[in-house]
Amino acid sequence: MKRIAFFSIPAHGHTNPMLPVARELVSRGNKVRFYSFNEFEKKIKATGAEFVSCDAYLPKLTETEQSALKKSSNTEMTIQDIRIALGMNDFLSEEFETFRPEVVCVDSVCFWGKLNAWKFKVPMVVSTTTFAFNQLSTQYMKNSPGEMADMIFGISKISKELKTLEPYGYKVKNPVLLFQSDNETDSIVYTSRRFQPYAESYSDHYAFVGPSVFSDAVVNKSKKRPLVYISMGTVVNDKPQFYKNCVEALKDMDADIIISCGRYVDVKTLGELPENITAYPYVDQLDILSRADAFITHCGMNSASESLYMATPMILYPQTGEQHAVARRVSECGAGTFLKNDSPESIRKAVEEVLGNSSYAKGAEECSRDFRSCSGPAGAADFIENAPHTSGKNDFLRELNKRSGRCMVVYWLIAALIIALFGSLVSWKYVWMIGICAGVFYYPIGKAFHKMAYKKLSESLNDR
Repeated sequence: MKRIAFFSIPAHGHTNPMLPVARELVSRGNKVRFYSFNEFEKKIKATGAEFVSCDAYLPKLTETEQSALKKSSNTEMTIQDIRIALGMNDFLSEEFETFRPEVVCVDSVCFWGKLNAWKFKVPMVVSTTTFAFNQLSTQYMKNSPGEMADMIFGISKISKELKTLEPYGYKVKNPVLLFQSDNETDSIVYTSRRFQPYAESYSDHYAFVGPSVFSDAVVNKSKKRPLVYISMGTVVNDKPQFYKNCVEALKDMDADIIISCGRYVDVKTLGELPENITAYPYVDQLDILSRADAFITHCGMNSASESLYMATPMILYPQTGEQHAVARRVSECGAGTFLKNDSPESIRKAVEEVLGNSSYAKGAEECSRDFRSCSGPAGAADFIENAPHTSGKNDFLRELNKRSGRCMVVYWLIAALIIALFGSLVSWKYVWMIGICAGVFYYPIGKAFHKMAYKKLSESLNDR
């Protein structure tokens, strides 16, 4: 039996996958203390874990800060998380000294949990509700110019905020350490190896356990007419016009439509709904997905995983770079199609495409079988109970970077040799032109070298 502390941010998509794992650990006799927020109290207590409220430590936000959070500003989210960590310092210091957790299971973006695990040197297992992102899998992300600017200009703000933690024993040399997936940190990822991009690049410190869900719902798609489910998640869902466009697009369709609006959109703002469309603030998503034939989604990892678990194909409408990565992988698996824009015409066309082409349903069914073959909450519980872990294989990324680095050294040696020969045999006056050309071609050639090194390294692993 172990004492295990759970930490998560106040978001359903991050908390829900941890609940079945907590219940499994409690059923084995472990003492689980779950640090969360009042809206999740009932769910957490239902697992048998001890609920500890953290609402008192949430900072009051200005209108500007609230607006930035609604726009999914990673900088603003990180700054608020750091401030929460500072506000919880005395409270969590006492908790760690009295409860004395032997393992900390912390959501990947719950920085106060991570910071205290590092501070008190307690073995940590990161609960990853998205893909595991490293230098390879981040290629799946498609950040908008606004997101890129937010990241670039936000680093200095985050670094400044981190300095406020130093007097309290929290030392983070690089802000990236709060976000990145590395091959030395124990991590649970709620997807399968097949669905995870570049899964071979992750060490044995990663457990790909598949979706972690609470549901007795059985997949049953037989009914008189199709069911289409629409939701933009529980965090960034303040999109009343999008829901209105969906109503306009599908009001005459021979199908039943269910809309989950979330906390920010009043159902009344959608006006009088046609007979085939119903809207609610919240629904039992897994129950609906077990019956749905298509799901219009923002492609949050939790929503996409639940959809595939229930063999429901998707219309993909990602709003962030992370969600685009999930959408791209769903599309690659043949289980969904991208929504080109949010016009009623585009929405109707995409829904008709998914309902009328059985290949999407087959792609979703294949993913469902894959997800259900994973170890699930029991595998996650095993991994947590046995933390910390060691890796018995070479670090794929480290070896990949070595090989790519050697190729680029050769590239610059050849460039230097050409410059020297040109200067000696022709003229030193124009060698700068060769230097510029070498710089221009550095990126595409480097990318090609990196791709070649990755292919050879992957083949060598497959041959073992």
